[in-house]
Amino acid sequence: MKAVGYRHSLPIQDASSLMDVEVPRPLPNGRDLLVRVLAISVNPVDAKMRLRSAPQNGLHRVLGWDASGIVEDVGREATLFNRGDAVFYAGAIDRQGTNAEFHLVDERLVGPKPRSLSHAESAAVPLTAITAWETLFDRLDVRRPVPGAGNAILIIGGAGGVGSMAIQLARQLTGLVVIATASRDETSAWVKGLGAHQVVDHRKPLAAQVSALGIGAPAFVLSTTQTDKHFDEIVELIAPQGRLALIDDPEPIDVRKLKRKSVSLHWELMFTRSIFKTADMAKQHELLAAVSALLDEGRLRTTLAQNFGKINAANLKRAHALLETGTAKGKIVLEGF
Repeated sequence: MKAVGYRHSLPIQDASSLMDVEVPRPLPNGRDLLVRVLAISVNPVDAKMRLRSAPQNGLHRVLGWDASGIVEDVGREATLFNRGDAVFYAGAIDRQGTNAEFHLVDERLVGPKPRSLSHAESAAVPLTAITAWETLFDRLDVRRPVPGAGNAILIIGGAGGVGSMAIQLARQLTGLVVIATASRDETSAWVKGLGAHQVVDHRKPLAAQVSALGIGAPAFVLSTTQTDKHFDEIVELIAPQGRLALIDDPEPIDVRKLKRKSVSLHWELMFTRSIFKTADMAKQHELLAAVSALLDEGRLRTTLAQNFGKINAANLKRAHALLETGTAKGKIVLEGF
């Protein structure tokens, strides 16, 4: 089957950084689904893995996690889906990825594709929706108030993939005032369109801008990018006993600065459940089913921002290069081989 892979960790400008390859078509076992991949989206983790995780066995590593497609076959223990079902999901980081014609994924990580969306629109959603949902409701527990705090959440990097979903989920499923950061007219308009109540500029000191909004010190902060650069401002602006979550890989931060305010720190990785086969691994199936329903009800919208065309090495290189600039808004999608 056709796939896009690599054998060595190389800069994206290198001709061999990503290559069109042929690899064996996999067979499903256990609770696996074999999915015919119709569309994928590209995430910052794709570029990070390409640079940090070189294959050790001489074979091609296939990247990619977000996918939308059709169930081609099922393992003997699979019960949640049948052949022919349309699905979407974000997969597992310790298996071969979705940049291939066919892909194996544990059914407990898979949701029913939204009926109202195309495969391209659907592929933009899963990884960022899971990350945003788990951060808001499993890590920050935003439905549990912080006494005396402003009933608000600051989302740093609001125009990125996770920020774009977190804004929507917070608006639709909570009563929080949503403050998002954006630094350009284009991205400011984007986050407002997704439902942010307020927008502040992350190129400027955040604490003074948030204070000037007059809503009190926010109970919650979700930092999606450059946490180390914003950390002192976060410490200043967050409410006493507030809760801070991050999803990026910052340079070292001095967490002792959180002690005076008794701020709790939460790290989110949406692959934790699949890596460790946690007892609640099927929560991601349930979560994606809920997100699919919200999309079909029109309460959430896809964050597809750009469609780069066919799934091939050349187009994936373009996507990786753009993501590495840190200026992309929403999600980049590719579809078809």
